[in-house]
Amino acid sequence: MGLDFTIIAKNWDYFLWGRTPQGEVGGLLLTVLMALAAGTLSLVLGIGLALASWLGPRSLRTVLTFLADLVRSIPLLLVIFWIYFLVPALFRTTVPGALSVILALAWFSSGAVMHTTLAGLDALPRGYREAGIASGLSEGQVFTAILLPQALRNLVPSYVALFASMIKDTSLAFILNVPELTMTANQVNTRAQIYPAEIFLFTAAVYFVLCAGLSWAAHGLAFRLRPGRVAL
Repeated sequence: MGLDFTIIAKNWDYFLWGRTPQGEVGGLLLTVLMALAAGTLSLVLGIGLALASWLGPRSLRTVLTFLADLVRSIPLLLVIFWIYFLVPALFRTTVPGALSVILALAWFSSGAVMHTTLAGLDALPRGYREAGIASGLSEGQVFTAILLPQALRNLVPSYVALFASMIKDTSLAFILNVPELTMTANQVNTRAQIYPAEIFLFTAAVYFVLCAGLSWAAHGLAFRLRPGRVAL
């Protein structure tokens, strides 16, 4: 028996934005919003940690590296559970499921951002730092005005790859009944019951298009930012 994708055509709006018109953001829209929020937080936190590691004593870098590796060694699902269940128990407050996933993704990915940023900084010629110090800039000014912009040019593909992984990892919000893309696909499958192959093939294709598009965009941007390239 062949595949019948009419179920996708009948529910395409639900896949894209869920119950957003009724006030509950969902579907692909929620997936992208969660990834953007988590990506922004992880960049800010990860680059901040890289700054502290770069400017601080070697012992501080050792501690931050250990903590980052410790979090990365734990399954992301457990980090989500910690925030969703442990934070309310400790602080007597509630954390919405979507916010729990955003915070968990940001916390989990910030260590990778820190490692990536430090690797990019270590790859720069030492003459950049020495020239900045010789011109009277402080270590912090050298980092933010000279080193970081130079490193970011080379780190764009790595950051985008992390963001693509983050988009896929938002599917773990399914476990908290957050109505992102995977959850909406499961809801449609539960209602229809006879089109699981079509529904989840379509869902996989959406994730592929998102992540592949990001990868192509990153390679194009990296090419444009390549040192010595002459703009046409």
